Amino acid sequence: MKYNFRPGARNRITDVDSIRVGQAEDQKAWSGVSVILFDNPAVAAVDVRGGAPGTRDTDALNPSCLVDRVDAIVLSGGSVFGLGASSAVTDTLASRGIGFPIGTARAPIVPSAVLFDLLNGGDKGWGEKSPYWNLGRAALDAASLDFKLGCAGAGYGAKAGPFKGGLGSASSVSGDGLQIGAIVAVNCVGTAVMPGQSSFWAWPFEQANEMGGQPIPTSAIDFNSAAEAWTGSPLDSLTNQAGENTTIGVVATNARLTKAESQRVAIMAQDGYARSIRPVHTPFDGDTVFAASTGTWGADIQERADLVNRIGLVAADCLARAVARGVYEATALGALPAYRDVHGKNLRVK
Repeated sequence: MKYNFRPGARNRITDVDSIRVGQAEDQKAWSGVSVILFDNPAVAAVDVRGGAPGTRDTDALNPSCLVDRVDAIVLSGGSVFGLGASSAVTDTLASRGIGFPIGTARAPIVPSAVLFDLLNGGDKGWGEKSPYWNLGRAALDAASLDFKLGCAGAGYGAKAGPFKGGLGSASSVSGDGLQIGAIVAVNCVGTAVMPGQSSFWAWPFEQANEMGGQPIPTSAIDFNSAAEAWTGSPLDSLTNQAGENTTIGVVATNARLTKAESQRVAIMAQDGYARSIRPVHTPFDGDTVFAASTGTWGADIQERADLVNRIGLVAADCLARAVARGVYEATALGALPAYRDVHGKNLRVK
């Protein structure tokens, strides 16, 4: 099979059929929630590579487990408190009669992942009740085809190495109807920008000036300096603690995949992090990628291995682009500078 891919009309994960995204932020706490909502239950799987993940209901996505479809996926700031957002989505979907049928009951399947933004300078003095249940409900209610990038949703309070992190998304669609997209909240220990350069690590994958028209790197990278740049100090004097970061994302396709095939796509898509963040999958990150299949295309395709290989390859590229877009679109917050404030003058698109 041959596919000619280009960014979708929105260049967001919502270019994939039957997906909407809703987001909500707490501008006092400097945190937020993103909900990826499926119009119909989607086949889903997950791959976790970071050393300090924060997740909910991910074990159910193992291909050997009973449930093979999900109703929504939640990405949230707030570390363990952010898991409350998935409770809100679960509660609300159940009240609407949505969920896995168990007799007369309905149990919504809402896998979730959280990132750490508790020390970003926002007011976290919420006492006995965190804001994340309300943020999850607000994000669910806001689900639509169009959504903001940068300081939005789960990426509102994120950081990416020395720069402000954010919420990124990208898509690739083929002329014969295959759709692939990604959404990611970028909150990495590592950096998305080449040390001593204005270029993102993901600069070779840019499409349609989505990263501002990336400059070609002007000199070779000093990898010893690059290894130190992500903390601003030598690696033997780290101040980060496990769980203080994490990049979390979802890749999706409209191709009809099985749960096992979706898991392979999630595994391959993790390369998108490796192409766009250095270092990645560290002991201080909980890097997680969900993969979802809405199943509206390709039911009769017999060349399964070729299809999964192609989707995984493009999904990794989409995820790399989404990482860079999340940082590119972010604006400064607190002490964290925005990428464009530092490097904007070197971009080709003004």
